[in-house]
Amino acid sequence: MKIKFCGAAGQVTGSCYLIETNKRRFLIDCGMFQGSVFDLNYEPFSFNPKDIDFVILTHAHIDHSGRLPMLYKQGFKGTIYATSATCDLVSIMLRDSGHIQEFEAKWRTKKRLRKGLDPVEPLYTVQDALVVNDYLYKASYNKWITIDKNIEFMFKDAGHLLGSSIVVLKIKENKKRL
Repeated sequence: MKIKFCGAAGQVTGSCYLIETNKRRFLIDCGMFQGSVFDLNYEPFSFNPKDIDFVILTHAHIDHSGRLPMLYKQGFKGTIYATSATCDLVSIMLRDSGHIQEFEAKWRTKKRLRKGLDPVEPLYTVQDALVVNDYLYKASYNKWITIDKNIEFMFKDAGHLLGSSIVVLKIKENKKRL
């Protein structure tokens, strides 16, 4: 098993961890970079979104969920597992974030065009954010979710935000439980 930190390393935002086993590749969180490192959101993912099997989402804050619409735009078609409250909140928050992305891109484009520069595209739109809702799987706390015979996980209450969770993973690889 390999774990790669694809965000929230060297800064606090952009939580995203890629976990690779012999047979699966999945993410824990897919967050947006915020503040002075916002431009990192325009960088390509350090993995191919089409190769990701599923996402486990710990909570709805944008620095943990904000790049999910971009993940789908770039080919991810898997399930996003989260607690019921996280699914409800992320649906609202991503739609709002999409609106902000559209508004900011329009504002930045207006300024850039005056300077003779190219327009700016939003990271994603409200419509892109709405697509994520179709892939959310509402899970309960303290119940094992089985992906296959080698991977299962459980959400534990983190007490951070409504629906937030700590993820307990059980991974079996090469006949060993990790």
